[in-house]
Amino acid sequence: MRLPFFVARRYLFAGKSHNVINIISAISMLGMAIGTAVLIIVLSVYNGFDGLVRSSLSDLDPDYIITPSAGKAFVAEGADFDWLHSNPSVENVFNVIQENIFIQYDGRQSVAKAKGVDASYEADSPMRGHVLTGDFSLHHGELPLCLVGMNLAGKLGINVNFLSSVEFYFPSREGNISMQNPMASIGMERARPTGIFSVNADTDNSLVIVPIELMRELLDYDREVSAVEVRLVPGMTRKQVKAFENELYGRFDDGFVVRDRMRQNDSLYKMMKYEKAAIFLILVFIIIIIAFNVFGSLSMLIIEKTEDIGTFRSMGATEGTVRNIFVLEGWLISLIGLVTGLILGVGFVLLQQKFGFIAMPSGSYVVKSYPVILKMSDLLITGLGVALIGYLIALLPSASLSSRR
Repeated sequence: MRLPFFVARRYLFAGKSHNVINIISAISMLGMAIGTAVLIIVLSVYNGFDGLVRSSLSDLDPDYIITPSAGKAFVAEGADFDWLHSNPSVENVFNVIQENIFIQYDGRQSVAKAKGVDASYEADSPMRGHVLTGDFSLHHGELPLCLVGMNLAGKLGINVNFLSSVEFYFPSREGNISMQNPMASIGMERARPTGIFSVNADTDNSLVIVPIELMRELLDYDREVSAVEVRLVPGMTRKQVKAFENELYGRFDDGFVVRDRMRQNDSLYKMMKYEKAAIFLILVFIIIIIAFNVFGSLSMLIIEKTEDIGTFRSMGATEGTVRNIFVLEGWLISLIGLVTGLILGVGFVLLQQKFGFIAMPSGSYVVKSYPVILKMSDLLITGLGVALIGYLIALLPSASLSSRR
């Protein structure tokens, strides 16, 4: 293998009699380098946005959520819930009532997702960091307050500086609907908006956060909740999380459904994985097209080196040895482009991480510059994929050598 590599390296860096072969080889290296760099950069940008989405969802969605397997509400009491509150692995346990309701503000109406939360949520929820206008507060003395998603607030014209209250409507669970006076069968509660938050488009379009007491009054509940949210202590090891998770599932396997963060947004996370795979395949296809420049330059080199091929055969070189010379020649072109592209791509991503010189378009974005996250798995997959493409392309023209005698 040393002889084919030595000859291939000499062919690659020595001058050719036809300058066009040098040009095509250089274009091939440059194309593979650019394609590799673009693949690394695009995947890193995707990782950055993926990280932003997951970060925003981690503030909205708990590590685990417990809901009833039948019905819409339950009383969160008993030995298992006592264990949950006293467990050292648990940072917070929030009681929640969530329901789709009708809301009105200054004559404007909409359907919204109202989330009633307890005092622990009001004190410790990471949603506090997503408030854009106003304060993260759900009580002013005995008066209930509410927090409204940015897009929903814009739709209804909600302003935290105004004194108008948001009105919440929901049909009575126990009363019969009167045809003469339908409004008598609909419960209504009020809360003044005190803050406007932003998490993501879906949440901003529909979510209103209110005190849990308001939701109980509106839905005719006593001590019931619709879900219990569990947040773990930060910094736990994967082994500790797994041990807690196994016991949690074991304790709440009868009458309850326990979902981790992935299962709470299963369709979203699957879609994000499929999108990244699609982006990768599209860019790989482009690299395959670029790699056919290697096929052209290698084919022309084989034609130019016909006399050398005859000399090698006369000296006793086998067909495999001769073929390996040109396979390695084509592969070296791809590998040099690959290494150059990895250096360019990683360098660009690191510079963007440090300086953020490519800014986001003007608008209300959480970040000012394009977020990028460099992952070793992306580097490995890109390196292996481009190297394999280059090797397979180099095999094609070399396979015709046996006919050149």
